[in-house]
Order: sequence, then C-alpha cells, then structure tokens
Amino acid sequence: MKEKLVIQAQPIPSISRKSWNRRHIFRGERIGYLYILPSLIFLLAVLGFPILYSVYMSFENYTLATLVSGKMQFIGFQNYATIFQNPVFWAALNHSFVFTIISIFFQFTIGFGLALLFSRAFPLSGVLRGLMLSGWQIPSVVVGTIFLWMFNLDYGLINFVITSLGQSGIPWLIQVPYPLIAVIATNIWFGIPFNVILMTAGITGLPEDVYEAATVDGANPISKFLYITLPLLRPTITAVLMLGLIYTLRVFDIIWVMTKGGPGTATEVLPTFAYRLSFVSFQFGQSSAVAVVMLILLFIVAIVYVRNTVSETME
Repeated sequence: MKEKLVIQAQPIPSISRKSWNRRHIFRGERIGYLYILPSLIFLLAVLGFPILYSVYMSFENYTLATLVSGKMQFIGFQNYATIFQNPVFWAALNHSFVFTIISIFFQFTIGFGLALLFSRAFPLSGVLRGLMLSGWQIPSVVVGTIFLWMFNLDYGLINFVITSLGQSGIPWLIQVPYPLIAVIATNIWFGIPFNVILMTAGITGLPEDVYEAATVDGANPISKFLYITLPLLRPTITAVLMLGLIYTLRVFDIIWVMTKGGPGTATEVLPTFAYRLSFVSFQFGQSSAVAVVMLILLFIVAIVYVRNTVSETME
C-alpha cells in the first residue's frame, strides 16, 4: 500500500503594516543621508576645518615669528585678554553695531516699501524691477570703488550736486563722522535689492482669498496691511532681518575699499580689525580671537532665528 506523502505548509509569519512602514521609512532616511553626504563632507572641509582651526589658533601665541620657527605656544585666553584691553577693539565693536543696525533698518524699510510697490501691476514695473535688482549683481568691491568716487571731495558726483545747490562740499571720507555715514549709505544701497527679492517672494505667495474676504467685510487698505499682510509675512520678515543681520555684521570689502577702517578708527569694524591684526601686525592669534568673537555673535543670531522659526512652525 502506497503511503501518501503529506507536506504540511508552515504558516509564514506575517509582518504588520506598521512595522513594514517603519522599516521602509528608516531605509529611506538612510538613503537620504547618503545623498547629502558629499555636500556635508564638502562643507566640513571648506567651512568646518577653517573655523575649528581659527578657534585653535585663538588660544596660541601665533605670530609671524612663531609661524616661521614653528614654535607656537598654548597661552589660553591671553589673546582674548589682549584684544579686550585694546580700545580699537571696542571702537570696532561699537561701529559694527551702529553699521549693522542702521543699515538693516533702512535696507529693510526701503526694500519692504519697494516690494509692496512692485507687487502691484503698473506700466514698466518689470523693467524697473529688473533695473533695480541688477545692482545686486555687481560685486561688492566694484560697488565700493564706485561709491569711493561718488563721495570724493574734489570731483565726486555727490559733492558736485551739493555745490551746484550753492552749498560747500562735504569731506565724506576725510572728516569724522562723515566716513561712517558714507560706508553705511553705500551698504544700504547695496543691500536693498536683497530685501526686495525676498520680500517680493513673500508677498507674492500670500493667499488672495483672505484679502477678498477682508474687502467684502469692508476693511480698508491700512487694516489689510496691519492685520493681514504683516502677520502673514512674519516668517519672511524674520528670515530677512536675521539674514541681513548676519550678512551685514561681517561686511568687510566695501569698508576696506572705501576707507580701510579710517580715517584713524572712524570706520573700523570687527572684520577690518581682524584683517589688520593678521596682515598688518601679523598677530594671527589675536586676529583669530576677534574672529571667534564674531562667530559667537553670529551664532547667537542664528540661534534666535532658528528658535523663532521653530516656534512659528509649531504655531
């Protein structure tokens, strides 16, 4: 009698959909990390290493003599103590704050107004917007050179207009406090297009149905601006102000081209002070200490920006 061979299939353990989704998401995250890995390596090599090395240099007696001899010595916070005792550092810090605050105020105010203007359709609006934004494409060194000529005492365009009105010329780049006013005005002109670009993008993305409902309810233009436009543009405004603060605090080329921090220390800011310590006095350790102070200030601004962004996202 033939026996029948009976094979009983074992039940395959089932995988829950939740577990499968979790594994799939985890695998997707790992692939995403692989995509950003080349950029991360590039940023660490180009930005991370110089920053860490500057922090390391700020704790050493790093001068031209020690660089040539190769006998750098760890001195702790002595470089920081030296720059804090230097009155030029405090003058540069004060000028940096004045330069940054005034520049951002006028850049944002004028840029916001122009963004509101260009968000409306009128004849030649596109041409005017393109002409104004073209100024942002000019290198900052070229901008500084152009305004250096415009503010010239003898043959500058600005003094030519002033003298044509029957007034005496102003020594913009020679006599205090005019040099600081001149570099601030130059930086304001150079930064307005950046604010216009970001604010125009934010205004363009505002929902039209909200304004239509407000019009139906009888809201006037001022009420729409105060209670609709400004609240909806809050994330954009925060981003523009924080980015402007970061960019303006580290402005170097415009000031160096126009005044080189002078006359005296009238336009000395932290970037020019750090440059002077490195390439004029060859005090690389002290220059690194100034750079670290700037890094701390920018890091504080970045933390404030990230916290505001996260809180607005949570809301």
